[in-house]
Amino acid sequence: MEQLLVRYCSPTLAGIKTAGLFNYAFSDKDGLERSLAACGRLLNGKGVFIEALKVEGFRALLYVYRKSRLEEDLRKDGVPEFLSRYGYRSGAAADCLAHLKRRFDAGGEFPHEIGIFLGYPLEDVTGFIENAGQNSKCIGCWKVYSDEYTATALFEKYKKCRCIYEKMFSCGRSVSQLTVAA
Repeated sequence: MEQLLVRYCSPTLAGIKTAGLFNYAFSDKDGLERSLAACGRLLNGKGVFIEALKVEGFRALLYVYRKSRLEEDLRKDGVPEFLSRYGYRSGAAADCLAHLKRRFDAGGEFPHEIGIFLGYPLEDVTGFIENAGQNSKCIGCWKVYSDEYTATALFEKYKKCRCIYEKMFSCGRSVSQLTVAA
């Protein structure tokens, strides 16, 4: 799991992005729980948390996040009103994550509001939804509908971070050593 954390969540571990998301294959649910608990022991003290948003068969969609940044993102202008359209009643991170999990469990339409939970700009999340994923200005870590210049700079920053973290990890640094404290 540590290699996947580095590959998909380096900017979050480095403290420059709210969250990351990746699929994790496991052989048994007890093993998944043990892996999540072990990662929690490594990361929680540094302000980084990991949760399974959805478990289906032997695959889990894992969400790695900085709680303090998520709470800030959930309070940004327009975000509470936007999320309320999807049944979110509270701006508290724990309540919002619980509702997001329920949205995944309900099946049906993918909860595209997850972009907010990943630190994407509200304008890009709403643009994606309103345009059904079409007509974006550019594509990187997400589809951009608003400020393509700022987004492009962020994409480069995230890519550079991932490359540096992957190199340091391959040279023996642990995920704990690579995780910046909040």
